[in-house]
Amino acid sequence: MKRLHYFLIASISMLLLSGCIHRELIISGPKSDTSSSTRTEESSSTSRSEDRAKDTTIIPRVSFPKEEYKHLAKSGNGTIKGSIYVSDAYGKKTYGKQTRLYLNPVTSYSKQWYQESYIGGYKMAKADKRLFNYLKFTASNAQGKFAFYGVPSGDYYVIGMVKCGKECGYDTPRNIRIAKEVSISGSGVVSVDLGKMID
Repeated sequence: MKRLHYFLIASISMLLLSGCIHRELIISGPKSDTSSSTRTEESSSTSRSEDRAKDTTIIPRVSFPKEEYKHLAKSGNGTIKGSIYVSDAYGKKTYGKQTRLYLNPVTSYSKQWYQESYIGGYKMAKADKRLFNYLKFTASNAQGKFAFYGVPSGDYYVIGMVKCGKECGYDTPRNIRIAKEVSISGSGVVSVDLGKMID
């Protein structure tokens, strides 16, 4: 038995030394461009998937914070005014004519909307009807100018929309939403440049 064992070891050693059996030498070279292009394709595919998810996903809203809203004043002496428009890379402005704008007090409820919907691009569940008791509305004129009067001291999101079509380079008209946070105190007058750059 021992002889057979030695014979096998000797035979394998001879075969290895004679070159009848060889190992494949694998040298790892620099990574090919294929992997990076695959990663680019994967990332763009992921980006498209995320965009599709944003179109279909509806984000639930946080519970309406009654106590937080209960402490907000509904009338004041401040004025928030400005103009609403979109501009292209060349600085050409398209104004939001006769468009509706509103002031939304900054709260935990509206912050969620700002982050998830305005910044994130997701659709959200319908707002609690009680919110409308705390919003202020106005409309812009033919030059895109607007003003809110009797605004209480505090922080607000000024929100409006510009309808833009061929003048902005789009085949079909689009509604471009614009929001900006502003603060006002006492009987102050705050000017807001409610503009947005478009692609």
